[in-house]
Amino acid sequence: MMIESSSPGAGWRRDLLLLGVLLFVLYGFMLGCYPLGNPDEGRYAEIPREMIESGDWVTPRLNGVKYFEKPPLVYWGGAVAMQVFGQNEWAVRLMPALCAALGVLGTYAVGRRVYGRAAGWAAAGVLATSLLYFALGHILLLDMPVSAFMSGTLFCFILGVREAPGGRRRAMFYGLYACAALATLSKGLIGFLLPGAVMFVWLLVFNQWKRLRPLYLPSGLVLFFAIAAPWHLLAAQRNPDWAHFYFVREHWLRFTTTMHDRYQPWWYFIPILLAGFIPWVGYLPQAIRSAVAGGWARRKENADAWFFVTWALVIFLFFSKSQSKLVPYILPVFPPLAVLVGAWLADVAAAGQAVRLRWGLRIFAFLCGAIGVAAVVATFKTGLIRNTEQALALRPYAAAIAAALLIGGALAPWLAKTRGARAALFAQAGTMLAMLLVLATALPHLQKPGTKPLALLYASTARPGDRVFHYQDYFHDFTFYAACQVGSVDYPASGELGLDIDAEARASGRFIGEAEFRRQWSAGTGRIWLLIRKEAAAALFSDPSFHYRLQGETRKHYLVTNQP
Repeated sequence: MMIESSSPGAGWRRDLLLLGVLLFVLYGFMLGCYPLGNPDEGRYAEIPREMIESGDWVTPRLNGVKYFEKPPLVYWGGAVAMQVFGQNEWAVRLMPALCAALGVLGTYAVGRRVYGRAAGWAAAGVLATSLLYFALGHILLLDMPVSAFMSGTLFCFILGVREAPGGRRRAMFYGLYACAALATLSKGLIGFLLPGAVMFVWLLVFNQWKRLRPLYLPSGLVLFFAIAAPWHLLAAQRNPDWAHFYFVREHWLRFTTTMHDRYQPWWYFIPILLAGFIPWVGYLPQAIRSAVAGGWARRKENADAWFFVTWALVIFLFFSKSQSKLVPYILPVFPPLAVLVGAWLADVAAAGQAVRLRWGLRIFAFLCGAIGVAAVVATFKTGLIRNTEQALALRPYAAAIAAALLIGGALAPWLAKTRGARAALFAQAGTMLAMLLVLATALPHLQKPGTKPLALLYASTARPGDRVFHYQDYFHDFTFYAACQVGSVDYPASGELGLDIDAEARASGRFIGEAEFRRQWSAGTGRIWLLIRKEAAAALFSDPSFHYRLQGETRKHYLVTNQP
């Protein structure tokens, strides 16, 4: 695979503008048209809402309880967006969507700078339309922002070491330090430790130390700490329990123990990576083999290509070793793989060698058929989806997805034979884009039912002095949509709300046991609302001494009061 260094002019602005518009459509489509999911989206929307309400942008709070699990950059982004665009789903999902777009733009820039303009476009297209990357660009989680900033760190590094000493090299290294700081503020110490591990392994294994100088370390560290340190210092100053919880429990113990009940086997991320990289997964082996042509014997000649392989491998092994595993953790592996696959596809298209796409297109066609048939069967065969109403609502979308996939799965191989590699790849990308847009349209029907209708009902009918409790649970989206704090009945002190480290919250009177709740419910001193899951309501409502008035219900929840 040929490596080149394209000039910084010639179409950069035009390409970035066009790509930005396309990404705005791709990641902005339907972004605010479906309710927040529980628990993650509700949590990460409520914390910035409470920042705005309280005016405290240092100590994150969830339902009025100090929340020390993660640093605040994504919360700050959500709070700023809500202040500008209002309290709605579009605003709180804006930062992950923007970070997804920035990740694609960075992938384009590096692909173009290292391998050429066509490779940059191909790499951007591969990343933007990969199934998992697209999905996480539409969900309010911390993983997309931290992935974007970690990728920015490593992209700046590889571009920086390719530059001679001077202004452009200095700019790249300052970008490295700034992105590492922003990644740290997005999700903690992994924001700089993981990119640092990737860089160190690459420098050590491939003996690239000479290319590291100058790395502008003193001034770069000043920039890093100027961005990352102030919040950490303020959080520690204002909260004596913060440092132990944040550094020990949420970093060390999360990685080394199963305390968070997220243990998975070592191979957990292999199927996730393969499925998440659809529709381009069939090209991955050939792209990697081409990038490191000559193998270990020519590792120094191919050191820059090996950097992307090292990046993907180090992060993949780190999270595979971790005792805490969740699907989005693997996201930072996607940008380097997209660069490698994009560069290989650009080479194939430029050479007009459609035959080299044969195996990838066969895998694509098989996946199109399998996914299309599965979508139709799941929604049209009675009983596979328990909720009949949901199955009926999903049928038109399943039929549209199946039609797009079956047509695209047959069209792309045919075009490879008749029109060449470029036409086949455009058909493959178009097929995936059609499926993703239909999938985004179907998201309101795919979500698990939340509490938004009941929260809006409470917000519109509650009187001053009313109180609301959640029974043996905490429903994250309720507090965001109702714009209030709630109490909980029989909620564990060591649960997600972290009552064990917040004495003020424990003393608030909002978190009570069953006996105290029954006493207050029957006392008649004020109207109390109760949100409860239907499966938990059976035992409570069957008690003849418990009198209630039904105010509203959804498929999963009841909202009741003790007074009219």
